[in-house]
Amino acid sequence: MDWRLDKKRPICPQICEKICVFIASGEINAGDRLMSVREVASSADVTPNTVQKAYESLEQQGIIYSKRSSGWYVSDRVDIAKDILTNLIHTKTADYLNDMQNLGLDKKEVIAIIKNLRYS
Repeated sequence: MDWRLDKKRPICPQICEKICVFIASGEINAGDRLMSVREVASSADVTPNTVQKAYESLEQQGIIYSKRSSGWYVSDRVDIAKDILTNLIHTKTADYLNDMQNLGLDKKEVIAIIKNLRYS
């Protein structure tokens, strides 16, 4: 799992987003055990407290649940993670398009730029 995080943005929401991406993409499935808080903290180079907060946030949303002395698991509500990811995609896309419009670009120019971009 890729835990690259943007240090310019709050970390806890990014961990939540990453887990939703892993679930929505099928990289982890309903019933799967998640990495421990310490494992994620080590992999993502963040504090265990930050990961714990992210896990608790996801639990409140019904995306994951904990089993005492066993760990954290993906709930059967995969649809929630997919909805969160869809909303995130729409929000980020709208933000990008607004930024481009503020720079004076029209729709055709933005499409041309996107077509010429290469993913890193």
